Amino acid sequence: MSKLQDKVAIVSGSGRGIGREIALKLASEGAAVVVNDLDAEPANAVVREIQAAGGRAVACTGSVTDADFADRFVQTALQSFGGLDIIVNNAGYTWDNVIQKMSDEQWSTIMDVHVTAPFRILRAASDHFRETAKADAAAGREVFRKVVNISSVSGVTGNAGQANYSAAKAAINGLTRALAKEWGRYRVNVNSVAFGLIKTRLTEAVAGDNATIDIAGREIKVGVNAQLMKNVEATIPVGRGGTPAEAAGAVYLLCIPESNYISGQVLVVSGGRT
Repeated sequence: MSKLQDKVAIVSGSGRGIGREIALKLASEGAAVVVNDLDAEPANAVVREIQAAGGRAVACTGSVTDADFADRFVQTALQSFGGLDIIVNNAGYTWDNVIQKMSDEQWSTIMDVHVTAPFRILRAASDHFRETAKADAAAGREVFRKVVNISSVSGVTGNAGQANYSAAKAAINGLTRALAKEWGRYRVNVNSVAFGLIKTRLTEAVAGDNATIDIAGREIKVGVNAQLMKNVEATIPVGRGGTPAEAAGAVYLLCIPESNYISGQVLVVSGGRT
């Protein structure tokens, strides 16, 4: 039997990149998945891919920072699949600058997507987790549910030019540890995964090529200096950056029954660099 048979997962930011690979991995192991993206087409494409492989999935499109999103996200799982067992807070992006050039908007926008949005999603799920835990206990069952918050090595060691992102990712690690203590009695494991260099469309773009992504009408520049990328990879003990599939594998490890006694941890996934 698949490790996640009959489980229900919600994965934010899962229309592309690492989030897509997480959704596909969880679905391949039996979980029904609620796929989220800002745009309908990427989300629906992942849903179709899961369904074509014999899995179950639905889309819940929209920005995780919208005031009504968290409740809608959680309710999509409950109404579509009758439960919720796994939450992966993955959605996010960077908007970098040195601190003297960083605007209040840059700061608050990154904090909203990486800290406030996950907080709201977890708060929206709290009633369901409490109620199901009480029902499980009354029936003499011990059932573990999972939260995996996506962090970064920037939130562990800091990174120049990323005061907002580093602060946000450090904050999500703090939220992880607090909720591990609050929700342990409900048999909810809460962990975070701090990624190092993972090669996605955001990191593969070359700085100076005018590559951008559109976030709520904002054109956010993306891209990494090619020489800088080469220099960073040279410092990684395994010799290269990770793939989105490898990143998804780390998240998967914290969703399976073998991790039932692991909670409140920050798993650094950096090829040995950090």
